[in-house]
Amino acid sequence: MKLLILNGPNLNLIGQREPEIYGRKSFEEYFENLQMEYPGVTLHYFQSNHEGDLIDKIQEAGFSYQGVILNAGAYSHTSIALADAISAIETPVVEVHISNIYAREDFRQKSLTANRCDGCITGLGLKGYALAIEYFID
Repeated sequence: MKLLILNGPNLNLIGQREPEIYGRKSFEEYFENLQMEYPGVTLHYFQSNHEGDLIDKIQEAGFSYQGVILNAGAYSHTSIALADAISAIETPVVEVHISNIYAREDFRQKSLTANRCDGCITGLGLKGYALAIEYFID
């Protein structure tokens, strides 16, 4: 099984940015743990602060991967283009948010991409990525 973990803007700062929300472990450290925890799954990771790069990666993975785990960051709340990209592919997508978006600012409580995804995991910290992998395994 081949899965893509796709992180959007500012998620390259996990471990440094607002540790009370996002924790102190970098995503790269966490990704290494995921690779060890799921040796039977081929995990690929890509992060970009640029909307077009995320769209390109969704399209690239959209017909050859078994799943995409997407944390589009703030683009979840603003990007019709990302939502359209998810709709255009065959590969299932699970949206992940590290923080509970429903307990944050009003503008973060609506995701334009979530209704295009198979499911959405929110507020469970980095563990949400592992739960998304479990979904694809099952």
